[in-house]
Amino acid sequence: MIFPEIITRKMGSSERIVIELGCGPNKLYGVIGVDKFADKNVDIIADIENGLPFLPDNSVDELFSRHVLEHIENLEQLIREIYRVLKPGGIHRVIVPHFSNPHFYSDYTHRRFFGLYTFDYFADEVTKLKRRVPNFYNDLQFHITRRYLRFYSLRPVLNLRRRLYSKWVNRSSDAQEWYEEFRCYRHPCQEIHFEMTKKQV
Repeated sequence: MIFPEIITRKMGSSERIVIELGCGPNKLYGVIGVDKFADKNVDIIADIENGLPFLPDNSVDELFSRHVLEHIENLEQLIREIYRVLKPGGIHRVIVPHFSNPHFYSDYTHRRFFGLYTFDYFADEVTKLKRRVPNFYNDLQFHITRRYLRFYSLRPVLNLRRRLYSKWVNRSSDAQEWYEEFRCYRHPCQEIHFEMTKKQV
């Protein structure tokens, strides 16, 4: 397999390999940007629906995506690919719309919902959350290190209240679960942030 020059060059040095999937024109500074549309900020043009064949096994230190995974048809296949390319201990950071986001349904390219438990299905461990999800759907072993519910508004006058609400909801896993069960449709959440690491061998 011939990998992109930017990947082989970084692998031959001591540089960390940090990938942003679906980077578009607003790529984070210092990362390798992947997108299916060409742009001056896109380093690798690829449709991630087809996986990540342009990345070697156990080669990536950190992989990040913002509002990308909700567009993916076969999520499990992509998560498997992310797990494959991450180094043991590598970090996967994700920002996706929460299922209560009122704008989620307007975008016809959105394929799926996300909630507090979504990535527990890809983790082989007991979490701080009360509900236990099945762990026999796949053999992936992520360790979830962070979940954060982010509240904001397109109306600036509401943002201070939303930031305070974010702090209140995220004060504990119990508060997060209480919010999803009893308050999410009264006070919709715009985003949910996850951070997880690939299990060390």
